[in-house]
Amino acid sequence: MNKTFLAGALAVLSAGSGGAAQAADVTLAVGQTGDSTAVYRVSTQVDFGSRWLQSSTGHLGGYWDAGYTYWEGDETASNHSLSFSPVFVYEFTGKTFRPYVVIGIGIAAFSSTELEGNDLGSSFQFEDRLGFGVRFADQELGVRVIHYSNAGLKQPNDGVETYTLHYRLRF
Repeated sequence: MNKTFLAGALAVLSAGSGGAAQAADVTLAVGQTGDSTAVYRVSTQVDFGSRWLQSSTGHLGGYWDAGYTYWEGDETASNHSLSFSPVFVYEFTGKTFRPYVVIGIGIAAFSSTELEGNDLGSSFQFEDRLGFGVRFADQELGVRVIHYSNAGLKQPNDGVETYTLHYRLRF
């Protein structure tokens, strides 16, 4: 990994840390792509600080997510990406366990346009996510599907999906 990309990864992750008044959460995720490449992701989140559509069923909220993903492969297939997304969360009401669903669309930058023999077309990609899980105490456990594509801005546009299990520690 070159030093410029590593510096960018640290900048993206620290950008999500917010100010002293608002602590950032940390999420670790592990999973694989549709072609079985292992993926490892670390990200930080800062809550929007707003709730909408509050009812006895739950509420809509969200957070900003800044992440780094390592795509493990052989020497020609490994990749790194940085991403930044607004993520919307509908959290259901619960005393101990609070189920939730998430959806988000953001942007990502890959270190290479090649992944798993696919040509992504460009380093710039859109990041679409859908997930669900459960929150308990100051923690969260869930599953997530994230699709990366350049939305046809440049050909080819093979795209890639990840399927991950994640753990989030809320501060």
